[in-house]
Amino acid sequence: MASPVWHPFTQHGLQEPVPLVTHAQGAALHTADGRRVIDAISSWWVTTHGHCHPRIMAAVRAQTEKLDQLIFAGWTHEPAEQVAAGLVEIMPCELTRVFFSDSGSTCVEVALKMALGYWSNRGSDRQRILVMEHSYHGDTIGAMSIGERGVFNKPYEPLLFDVGTIPFPTGDGAATLEALETACRSGAAAFIVEPLLLGAGGMLVYSPDLLRSMAEICRRHDVLFIADEVMTGWGRTGTLLACEQAGVVPDILCLAKGLTGGSMPLAVTMAREEIFMAHWSTDRAKMFYHSSSYTANPIACAAAVANLAIWREEPVRERIAALGARQQAMLDRLAQVPGLVRPRRCGTVAAIDVEARDGGYLSNLAPRLMALFREADVLLRPLGNTIYVMPPYCLDEADHAQIEAAIVRGVEAVRA
Repeated sequence: MASPVWHPFTQHGLQEPVPLVTHAQGAALHTADGRRVIDAISSWWVTTHGHCHPRIMAAVRAQTEKLDQLIFAGWTHEPAEQVAAGLVEIMPCELTRVFFSDSGSTCVEVALKMALGYWSNRGSDRQRILVMEHSYHGDTIGAMSIGERGVFNKPYEPLLFDVGTIPFPTGDGAATLEALETACRSGAAAFIVEPLLLGAGGMLVYSPDLLRSMAEICRRHDVLFIADEVMTGWGRTGTLLACEQAGVVPDILCLAKGLTGGSMPLAVTMAREEIFMAHWSTDRAKMFYHSSSYTANPIACAAAVANLAIWREEPVRERIAALGARQQAMLDRLAQVPGLVRPRRCGTVAAIDVEARDGGYLSNLAPRLMALFREADVLLRPLGNTIYVMPPYCLDEADHAQIEAAIVRGVEAVRA
């Protein structure tokens, strides 16, 4: 009997195989038919320290015996308090408030509502949101509205609100900065960016200098600067936050994915004190109207507490640096393979393009390459003709070599 499951970002009409994974450990997935598959994309960018990290799994098991779920409106619990305190300690000191949610999309929705609520409660009519070209911030309505318009969201256009789009930086970035200056001068509410690295938009990289200049423009015009670090945070770009490399502290910060080491769904939106205080009042109409049933789920928070302890007590940054160096060495070799162009790296994330007549997200190369990688026991999911590698930090040299060999063989096969 066929499975009744409707998978995300899957065209079931193509009848591609859907492997059944039974268990995972470190950088490897194990399937029902006995295969060991290297997870070269961290199971969609979430797994940082490796699957089933013993400290995180132990924390989850212990919490299941204490408290499974609690309404978070007007109530609290120790794991949430520990996560919030730990985040305030490890993140920039200007970010004093922590609002919990469930996923990358929802923490972005929270950020947008915080920004609009901030201006509304101050008696301002600022409502326009500025975004960067090619960006992706999630698949809920607000997150889709501020993302790139195209095949991702074309059927849902009647639901989406209008935004101001700033061009992605090319060359010296002057056109981007000029466009942002003009848009901010007109009185925008907020500008949201993926710092340094645009993920689903094609693993596009821009410099810390440009990020710093964009933040300065926003500050000069009193436009809130929102950093969506759902993917770029937790070491992916080489530092705890991508913003760190530019010396930038956002007004609002979105975190998810690696918050629990990738083990459980959990997200936070962190904000400066003045944004919280704009909602602080004896007037109940000015409270922040957002929640979900599983806000700050205690079991997910326990996983996040363990993740924060790993960052404090284990050599995570050294692992990140070593992985980044190996990624660069791999890219240098791949750049010599015929048909592979535009190598680029940001921290632990490596990307390279396959020369193709039909580039872009719907390139026919993507499913062909994905099938070849799957046959080579490597989980890679190209973005159109862009192959990217974003593995857990525990990836060893042997598995790294297998990933590289799979890319070379796959590209040679599609070119043949």
